[in-house]
Amino acid sequence: MSTPARDATRPPRPASPARYPGAAAPPAAPARNPGLPLALDWVRDARVNRSAVERRAASLGGRRTVKKQWQAAWLLRAITLMDLTTLQGDDTPDRVRRLCAKARRPVRPDLLEALGADGLPIRVAAVCVYHAFVETARRALEGSGIRVAAVSTGFPAGLSPMPTRLAEVRASVAAGADEIDVVITRAHALAGEWNALYDEVAAFREACGEAHLKVILGTGELGTLRQVFRASLVAMMAGTDFIKTSTGKEPVNATLPVGLVMARAIRAHEERTGVAVGFKPAGGIRAAKDALLWLALMKEELGPRWLRPELFRFGASGLLTDIERQLEHHATGRYSAAYRHPVP
Repeated sequence: MSTPARDATRPPRPASPARYPGAAAPPAAPARNPGLPLALDWVRDARVNRSAVERRAASLGGRRTVKKQWQAAWLLRAITLMDLTTLQGDDTPDRVRRLCAKARRPVRPDLLEALGADGLPIRVAAVCVYHAFVETARRALEGSGIRVAAVSTGFPAGLSPMPTRLAEVRASVAAGADEIDVVITRAHALAGEWNALYDEVAAFREACGEAHLKVILGTGELGTLRQVFRASLVAMMAGTDFIKTSTGKEPVNATLPVGLVMARAIRAHEERTGVAVGFKPAGGIRAAKDALLWLALMKEELGPRWLRPELFRFGASGLLTDIERQLEHHATGRYSAAYRHPVP
C-alpha cells in the first residue's frame, strides 16, 4: 500500500470563504452503489495484518499536527460532516426540534464572524433519530438541505424478525427519511455465513428504495479485524451506500484501527468495481482532536473526495460541543464552559 504524502493533512486557510473547502459548490452526489454478485473467493481470501494496522493507526496521532487557522478550517469541515444524533429512550418531539435548530446553526454567529467564516454554509450533514421522530425532524429541517436519517431494523441489536425489520425500513422511508442506518445480524459475520449476510443487506437495500442505505457492522462485536474487513466487503457487494462502524451502544465503538481496515476495504472495492462507498465512524467520538485524526485518516487513505458529506460522516452527539469550544479558543484565546454551546 502506498505511503501518503507528508503534507496530506494540511488544510486551506479559513480566512477567505473562497478558499475554504466548504465554500465551493458541492459536487454532484455519487451514483448509488448498484452492488454486485457475492464473490466468496474475495471474502475468504481477505487477510489483515493486525500489527501493521495498529502501527499505522498509532502514527496518525504521533506524526500529524494541525494548528492555528488550519485547525479551525478542519474543525469547521468536521461540523459539515456530522450526523447530529439523538438516540435515547427519553427522546421527545421537543428535543428533536431543538436538535434540528442546532443542526441548522451549529456554531454561534459571533464565533463564525470572529473566524471570518460568517459567509460560509456551515451546517451539519444530517440529523439521525428513531423512526418515531422522522416526521418531526423532516418538518423541522424543511428547506435547510439537511438530510433526515433514521436508525432501523431493530436498532441496536438487530435481532427482530426479518419481516418486521423490512417493514420498519419502509415505514421510515414513507415518513420522509432520506437515509436509513440499518443493523446487521452480527451472528452471520461471526459464523462466516456470508451468503446470509449478503442476502440480508440486499433486502435492506431494496426496502430503502431511493433512500440511501448505511449499514452498521457493530465492529466491537465482530471479534477480529479480519472479520471487520470481510463484513465490509460483503455489505458493499450487497449494495450499501455507506458502511458504519457501530451503533454507539456497544462496549467498544469506533476505533482508528477498525476505521483503517474499513477504509482500505472501501479502497479495495473501488479499485475493483469503480464504485465509491461512504464511511461513517460512530460511537465514542467526542473530542475535537479525535475528529482531526479521523479526517487525517480519510484524506490519507482515500483522498480529499472522502472529506465530503456524500462519502464521509461522523455519528456524533457530544462532538459538536467540544468543537465549538475549540473554535472559541481559536477566536478568543480562552476556553469556554460547555453550557455556552448546548446541544439538546
